Amino acid sequence: MGRLDDKVAIITGSGRGIGQAIALLFAQEGAKVVVNDIDEEVALKVKEEIEKQGGKAAVCVASVVSPKEAEKIVKTAIDSFGKLDILVNNAGTTRDAVIHKMSDEQWDLILDLCLRGPFNMIRAAAPYMREPAKKEKEKQIVYHRKIVNLSSIAGVSGNAGQANYSSAKSGVIGLTKTIAREWGRFNINCNCIAPGYVDTRLTQPKKEGSPFGLPEGTAEMAKMMIPLERIGQPEDIAKACLFLCSNDSDWITGQVLNVNGGVI
Repeated sequence: MGRLDDKVAIITGSGRGIGQAIALLFAQEGAKVVVNDIDEEVALKVKEEIEKQGGKAAVCVASVVSPKEAEKIVKTAIDSFGKLDILVNNAGTTRDAVIHKMSDEQWDLILDLCLRGPFNMIRAAAPYMREPAKKEKEKQIVYHRKIVNLSSIAGVSGNAGQANYSSAKSGVIGLTKTIAREWGRFNINCNCIAPGYVDTRLTQPKKEGSPFGLPEGTAEMAKMMIPLERIGQPEDIAKACLFLCSNDSDWITGQVLNVNGGVI
């Protein structure tokens, strides 16, 4: 038996990186997964990988920035699998600049994707998570649904050159704690993961013309500040997310789980 048997999960931004790792692990643990990305090609590859392993998945190509497209993602879960148990708000990107050189476009893009996106998804999911929970409560049935929002070490501590990203990811923490208070009575747990330096395309050396990436040598410098002396992998975050979406976390809500190798 898997830890997520018979659960239906949406993972936004799951065509690559952390989201992909979460989607694959959840499917291995028995969940039916909605793979969401704005890039259809990578989303379909994740779906194919899940199905090769004997799992079930559906793809929804949509942007969480749009309220209507957020509704489309949720509807994919309902139309494909009949319900929604787990929502993981992972979609994100970076557009780094020191604050006095940051454009309105850089600010708005990150706030829209990294903060408005989770808000749009949670609002779209509300009827399909709250209404079944109300009926279960009337019948004294205890059944937990889970929301996990991806914040960042930058959202917890701030980070030079990331005023937009840090602000959005800090806002995600406030959103998480509010949903935990509002929806706790429906046995809907809402928690947050704050990853540290994880090996994804956002943290790899920046290539010429790329809108994201970090300066050459950043990984080596980051490793020196990590007590466990290694860069995180997407699978490290996926395992933490699995815990927060499993029955093992039923009495945990409104919390921020720092997964960063021991950075204080």
